[in-house]
Amino acid sequence: MARIAGIDIPREKRVEIALTYIYGIGLTRSKIILSNTGVNPDTRVKDLSDSDVQKLRVAAEDFTVEGDLRRQEGMALKRLQDIGCVRGRRHRMSLPVRGQRTRTNARTRRGSRKTVAGRKK
Repeated sequence: MARIAGIDIPREKRVEIALTYIYGIGLTRSKIILSNTGVNPDTRVKDLSDSDVQKLRVAAEDFTVEGDLRRQEGMALKRLQDIGCVRGRRHRMSLPVRGQRTRTNARTRRGSRKTVAGRKK
């Protein structure tokens, strides 16, 4: 099994798709990495040679992926919460951040319904 950026990518998938299992690498970035390294996107991961896997590892190191990226995003959210801006407060209260309505929708963000006594609809 090929291990890139600390992730075991699936053996049976095409390399182009298998690279997207790494946090921070989507399909577009996967295509960029493959074009830079010269690896054929249609080959399966199990058919890659060791030199190809090594090329992919080096190319993936050029981008911020996995733990570093998660840490950056976490720090960005923490900064918003610390300065007390509207987006930070909405994150803290687990409400939609980008201006969506919450009176009827936003069930995914707010969780399941909690019944309130005496309220009729």
